[in-house]
Amino acid sequence: MSLPSGFLERILFIIQRYGMSILRGAGSTLLIAVVSTAIGCVIGLLVGTVQTIPVDQKKWSVKRVLITAIKGILYAYVEVFRGTPMMVQAMFIYYGLLYAGLDISIWLAAIIIVSINTGAYMAETTRGGILSIDPGQAEGAKAIGMTHWQTMRSVILPQAMRNIMPQIGNNLIINIKDTCVLSVIGVVELFFASKSVAGTYYTYFETFAITMVVYLILTVTFSRILRAVERKMDGPDSYDLASTDTLAHTSGLYNYPGRGYTDEDAEGGDRK
Repeated sequence: MSLPSGFLERILFIIQRYGMSILRGAGSTLLIAVVSTAIGCVIGLLVGTVQTIPVDQKKWSVKRVLITAIKGILYAYVEVFRGTPMMVQAMFIYYGLLYAGLDISIWLAAIIIVSINTGAYMAETTRGGILSIDPGQAEGAKAIGMTHWQTMRSVILPQAMRNIMPQIGNNLIINIKDTCVLSVIGVVELFFASKSVAGTYYTYFETFAITMVVYLILTVTFSRILRAVERKMDGPDSYDLASTDTLAHTSGLYNYPGRGYTDEDAEGGDRK
């Protein structure tokens, strides 16, 4: 079939003939990005939390040595995966697993690669979010007998999660775009599908114009969704200020018999 001569006609021709291939590629991109970002956030949350465990350097103990060793390993993990390109990581992990005799599916390899990469970035984000919380809150929690993990779970992390929410959304947007590097190991995502379509009629400009629009739709849509989630986490803009002591209000005011005061007097009445 002959290719139309006009730019818009070529766009319509590609959409009609290969639109489903491009949409399937977009679906694969979205699936890998969303699943990998979720797993990466869990990895980053665990790594970032461990990195903030306080260690008394003046007191020798097996616990201190163990925590220091774990922190060193996690620090190396973060630096390696933040300091090397994801394309190189994809080649290294996928073919390294094959070299070790682990013949996993290409989709599982893609999720593992993006999840580990995302986890390294989220680890530093989580660590920064935890350190951004006022230290007085952790001190107050420990003063009432809470352990480090109880303090993290109930006091620090709920607040830190709100602070790092924009970065979680940013990582999702980055992963939607950066999954294109997985084409080097044969993952049929949006970029790979578009390249195959473009090579059929050598319509690279027209095909990747469509691809750019699809990427833009995905990123803008998820940006708006994440902004809505952030506003939901902020709570309502208006609220009622508690002007009374709720503890005293619910328990009642004590009346001293014989001293000339009643409950009504305590609430503003005249002295008898």
